[in-house]
Amino acid sequence: MTDFYTLGIETSCDDSSVAILKNDREVLVNLISSQIDIHTLFGGVVPEIASRKHLEAINPLIDKALSDAGLTYEDIDLISVTKGPGLMGSLLVGISASKALSLALNKPMIGANHMQGHICANYLTHKELEPPFISLVVSGGHTYLCKVNSYTDYEVVGRTLDDAVGESFDKVARKIGLGYPGGPKIDKLSKEGNKEAIDFPRVMLEKNSYDFSFSGLKTAVINYAHTQEQKGIEVNKADLAASFEEAVVDVLVAKSMKLLRETGLKTLAVSGGVAANSRLRERLKEELDKEGMELYYPDLILCTDNAAMVAMAGYLNYKNGDTDSKFMKVYPNLEL
Repeated sequence: MTDFYTLGIETSCDDSSVAILKNDREVLVNLISSQIDIHTLFGGVVPEIASRKHLEAINPLIDKALSDAGLTYEDIDLISVTKGPGLMGSLLVGISASKALSLALNKPMIGANHMQGHICANYLTHKELEPPFISLVVSGGHTYLCKVNSYTDYEVVGRTLDDAVGESFDKVARKIGLGYPGGPKIDKLSKEGNKEAIDFPRVMLEKNSYDFSFSGLKTAVINYAHTQEQKGIEVNKADLAASFEEAVVDVLVAKSMKLLRETGLKTLAVSGGVAANSRLRERLKEELDKEGMELYYPDLILCTDNAAMVAMAGYLNYKNGDTDSKFMKVYPNLEL
């Protein structure tokens, strides 16, 4: 059987990434050029700078990916690129590169949903994972709880109504002077703190709702810090970080477990940048083990934005009969 090679391109935010997927789930190369050091200076991602850095990085990354995989441009069978959601300027860089390759090589191109890509990241780490299962996607800009009915059929059951989990981590980290990116910094600091020190709210919304709301929690944390400062009391940053993190994790775990019980499914796959959070992994494993359920999460490199997951999502959609026009647009606000 002839091997099938998918070239994945990801430029949705501040990481430029190119990957090559062989056949179904074999990642040959997954290159990531990070811009964290640049954006840390500004306390967050600056869209204009991000898109300019993508322009500088994308072509050398494609050349290196092919070289590292021992392939030529002609060996590529499919080009999969993130079409959204993300920053308009950043997405345009990846889309433009993909269109150029598709036209020059006369190869099919497919636009992948970045959030579907996060779900597909688990397929790359866990070759045995198959639908149906429940997926919790927790990233910098999005929070989703959904039923994965098949490789291309996703039923969104809950989503964030305001701030996403990762966004809340970044804002709280900025408030207490930890800097950007907030998620890893809060995860590290919280290990030194008392998670029961401060009773922050757990916003569950209506009784049967699977939606999420973290803006109230974020505001409560910021107000607590302000109040302490006004009283001349030094904020214990470790306790604040641990208490905030525990409030977030309580909500994510409670809603995930409720959906698993309601659907009768026995598998939860977590993905997205916040899937790297050690406390979330620990708590989910504890709860799932109690009920004989299985927990999956990607390798750490596949939790963050990367092109391997985009290649996987594109490959699955292509096998389902989908392709995109050379006139494909970008979709900054694309939903799952």
